[in-house]
Amino acid sequence: MKNFPIIQRTLKWYSHVTEQPILTSFLVLIIVSILVLGLSAPYYLNDFKDFYKQVLAEAHGMIFDIAIIGILILWLNKSGEKRLRIKTYKDEIDDFRLWKSEEAAFRTVGNIKRLNRHKIYNINLVNCFLTKTNLNYCILEGSNLNSADINTSQLIECNLRNARLNQTNFENSTLNQADLSHAYASGANFRDAFLIKAQMVQAYLIKAELKGAFLMEANLNGAYLTGADFTGANLYKADLRNAVGLTLEQLEKARTLYLAQLDEDLMEQVKLRLPSLVEK
Repeated sequence: MKNFPIIQRTLKWYSHVTEQPILTSFLVLIIVSILVLGLSAPYYLNDFKDFYKQVLAEAHGMIFDIAIIGILILWLNKSGEKRLRIKTYKDEIDDFRLWKSEEAAFRTVGNIKRLNRHKIYNINLVNCFLTKTNLNYCILEGSNLNSADINTSQLIECNLRNARLNQTNFENSTLNQADLSHAYASGANFRDAFLIKAQMVQAYLIKAELKGAFLMEANLNGAYLTGADFTGANLYKADLRNAVGLTLEQLEKARTLYLAQLDEDLMEQVKLRLPSLVEK
């Protein structure tokens, strides 16, 4: 019974040591060093020169192990850890998909930015809830955002080139200087969105909702605009040349076309029938 407190303290000390990897490694090093040096003492005293040569030979082998095997293993471990982190971020996005809450939105955006830091830009964000979030300067080139809810969000200079944005909701969002070139945004909702100086070259905006949108100096050259709704849209200095499916009936609902660039035939029709839209 008298030894019970000693055993308790020993077990407590053992638990403390094993919970600290650095301390454990240091103690193991000391014990092994004492053991090895103790057993090698006769060789130090009797045949030091020959023993010294063997130590140097082992040292060269150790350098080779560190240079080749050590670095290779480290690289493989780092690569594995990176792939695991990327998979974790993607899995978390899947976990929050369809969950309409503020926490889900901010957690998803956090994972998007982490993936961007790992140079992952093609991300599956179908049906994700991203309302009132900050996606400024994010790269989502080639990503799938079909049916995602991104209303009242910040996407300044966001890269959405070649992204799939069909039925995506950008209502009241700010996409100034965002790049939507070649994006597939049929049926997307840009109602009251800010798209100032946005690049929408050859974007598919078929039946897109652009009511009240601010498209000042936006580049829609070659965009597919069949059925797009420009009611109340501000198209000041917008480039609408080579637009496919754009009609006079669509443009007559716009707020202004002052200094906008249109194909020559369409511009003549606008000046003739809608002169107020091209006047200051």
